[in-house]
Amino acid sequence: MANYTIILDRLDVPMRLGIHPHEAEPQRVRLSVEMAVSYPSPPTADAIEEVLDYDFVRTGIHELARGPGFALQETLVEAVAALCLSDLRVRQVRVRSMKLDVYPDARVGCEIVRSR
Repeated sequence: MANYTIILDRLDVPMRLGIHPHEAEPQRVRLSVEMAVSYPSPPTADAIEEVLDYDFVRTGIHELARGPGFALQETLVEAVAALCLSDLRVRQVRVRSMKLDVYPDARVGCEIVRSR
């Protein structure tokens, strides 16, 4: 078995996220994802078909961001985790979201770890 950690770090997307009136418009949200993946053996052909193509995670996050939005960061990170775990090679995923512009002096976020 060959184990790897695939990382999508600091993906900034505009999206509706929050419960307050001023959050009705899209705001900047930063997402970071780490996936623990397993392959039957290390890749030998240097071909994307042998490994997890992380484009599906980036594309899926952009699709979620274009949707109706989320009231809670907890719901957002669960949706991203489910997206990642839809690939059976992903054993565990860590997802972090950060609202970048809520406060002038801090960011606010949520992080989860989900496993199969």
